[in-house]
Amino acid sequence: MKLLFEKSISGRCASILPKCDVPMAAIDSSLKRGSAPHLPELSEIDLSRHYSELERRAFGVNNGFYPLGSCTMKYNPRINEEIASLPGFTDIHPLQPESTAKGCLEVLALAERYLCEITGMDAMTFQPAAGAHGELAGVMLIKKYHEARGDYKRCKIIVPDSAHGTNPATAVMCGMSVINISSGPDGRVDLEKLRSAVGGDTAGLMLTNPNTLGIFEKDILEITKIVHESGGLVYYDGANLNAVMGVVRPGDMGFDCVHLNLHKTFATPHGGGGPGSGAVACKSFLEPYLPSPIVSKGGKLNYSRPETIGKVKMFYGNFLVILKALTYIMSLGSEGVVESAKLAVLNANYFMSRLSGAYSIINKGLCMHEFVITMGKEAKESHVSALDIAKALIDKGSHPPTIYFPLIVAEAMMVEPTETESKEALDQASDMYIDVYKSAMSNPESVHNAPALAPVCRPDEVGAARSPILKYTGKW
Repeated sequence: MKLLFEKSISGRCASILPKCDVPMAAIDSSLKRGSAPHLPELSEIDLSRHYSELERRAFGVNNGFYPLGSCTMKYNPRINEEIASLPGFTDIHPLQPESTAKGCLEVLALAERYLCEITGMDAMTFQPAAGAHGELAGVMLIKKYHEARGDYKRCKIIVPDSAHGTNPATAVMCGMSVINISSGPDGRVDLEKLRSAVGGDTAGLMLTNPNTLGIFEKDILEITKIVHESGGLVYYDGANLNAVMGVVRPGDMGFDCVHLNLHKTFATPHGGGGPGSGAVACKSFLEPYLPSPIVSKGGKLNYSRPETIGKVKMFYGNFLVILKALTYIMSLGSEGVVESAKLAVLNANYFMSRLSGAYSIINKGLCMHEFVITMGKEAKESHVSALDIAKALIDKGSHPPTIYFPLIVAEAMMVEPTETESKEALDQASDMYIDVYKSAMSNPESVHNAPALAPVCRPDEVGAARSPILKYTGKW
């Protein structure tokens, strides 16, 4: 497929912009550029065809099975988009008088109320723009809490080896040292190693439950007790809340603060770089440190917050993402939220059982919303890697699962079918996975160059990562 620059023909143009409806402002000559920008020149039909072709090359949940482990790429109901497109929400501006934005403030207050109920927390901020940004805000709350008590020696964050990769990076960004503890044989936190890791310098523990292996930390109450007795706090990475929302609450497990990926768990568009929302909720004792402003109970913005960590993003967060998440919650209702989580677990276990006869699965017994396959043995004995299977699945019309994560599993494939897939879809997808495996085992060479039918076949991914071509250098 050619780039727009390669399709450009001098002199061609497209008149698709509306006429300016305000007086033209005179621009000082010192602000004007010396030469015209090098932009492609195309007709309107050429432009339309180009973007239609790009659209056909993109793969989303609407195109087919999308079991991207840990990312919860589930179907987003259309009603979310319809509500978010209402003029009363789209025509709002963050700088307009507060008295003229009461409806939007009510959205923020209601979303906070429902999400705090789901998580077992007391207060919330919607400022963070994504999950890792929410992590940053959450660890900043923990750091601020200790500093407010004069406890500056608490500078270490404990992170299990099954954690998301952003957890240790977030801790370092906050000026903390990272203490990594390995998992036990069952894939859960090793309690003895945790006990030996905590101490007077422990600021907190970062944990997701269920963890990245798709296993529920059954000793979670003991885990949070160990950290709290050492004087530390416990942070809940909400990446995997999809499996437990409405069933069990992080606050009841002993967590002190939590971030939520609204763009994952609560069915707002996810992928393509955003937009996201990494809302952060906390217990009441951390509420004074939340980013400013917050929406007070009277539906007013409260800027009088002397102990706040400050702003982590301009204004109040990605508002329309929050609105879509609220629409999703209100559409499901309290019973639907619970049913959604249970179906996510049911679908994952059904899909895992269908694949267990072919693939080597890490999870022993039931999984939660996702499970992890290892291709370690096949990679050594048959030279068929997780990458080979993932690429071959593209030719079958499926998006590959997450591969090579978590890092503690050799040749990992992390699969999350989500609750929005039907039994028929799961049967078809599992047959596809099994066919790819059998084909790869009988003829390993057949998958080494996969995909063969995709618009882009197997690229040089190492070369692309080390020497990316970031701009067009040809003639036009």
